[in-house]
Amino acid sequence: MVIFRPLRGRDLALRAAAVTFYAGIAVVPISLLAIWVTGQVAGAGRVRRLTGHTIAALPDAIGAPRALAALIDAGLHLTPLMALARLLPATLYGEGVRRAFVSLREPDRGDAAVGWKGRLLWLPLLAAAPALLLAMFLALPTTSSLWVRGGWHAVLAVVLSFLSCWLVLTPVVIWVFRYVAPGRPDRLVTVLVGSFTAANLAGFLHGFVLFCSLPLDLGTPFGGFDQIGGTVAVGLWLYLFHVILLAGYAATRSLSASRSAARGA
Repeated sequence: MVIFRPLRGRDLALRAAAVTFYAGIAVVPISLLAIWVTGQVAGAGRVRRLTGHTIAALPDAIGAPRALAALIDAGLHLTPLMALARLLPATLYGEGVRRAFVSLREPDRGDAAVGWKGRLLWLPLLAAAPALLLAMFLALPTTSSLWVRGGWHAVLAVVLSFLSCWLVLTPVVIWVFRYVAPGRPDRLVTVLVGSFTAANLAGFLHGFVLFCSLPLDLGTPFGGFDQIGGTVAVGLWLYLFHVILLAGYAATRSLSASRSAARGA
């Protein structure tokens, strides 16, 4: 398709795998920092109350509730010094995303400071993470209570959960496409494609929850080591997540170039 022209001749799979490597390092520090700051703002007790219903409602086939509960507990128990120590690996994700975006540019331009630019431009999202996370947490009790009731209530819970996740992801994706990425794509195109990409990512994340409900023995291909199987499964979903993200950025660049050409003509 024309809108994916920036991907022509580029190895999308390799670039998505590269960003996934950075994400594998940064995802836990980012989550811990966001939970810690949210706990400082809203109170640890309130965070536990807001997330308690969701932890109870999550499918337990592959241990997702235990993992989420442990992550939230670890984040709420961080000290300021421990939080500061997690800032460096947390910003690695910004570096990885910007490097992948730079590699999709045509022509390819060298930039010795590409890594540090990505890290610095990722910091505003880390600063905004508590507000975004708290907005998501406020919706969790309603969606979780509807989910456990089953039937059409569960359908409504999925719809509300999708909408809340979409609303939280939209400003994040728009910022990434507009500022973390090199250049400045057209504002209107960035908003529209960023919002559409965020909707796809929100649906994809709900697919991961469905995956967690499947009674799979993830350790079977790895000699019975369930921890390895779980890590590989998360890595695979992160990889597919970044395929969607990079495709969205390619569409943003292509449509921005077309809109600029039309204005020039």
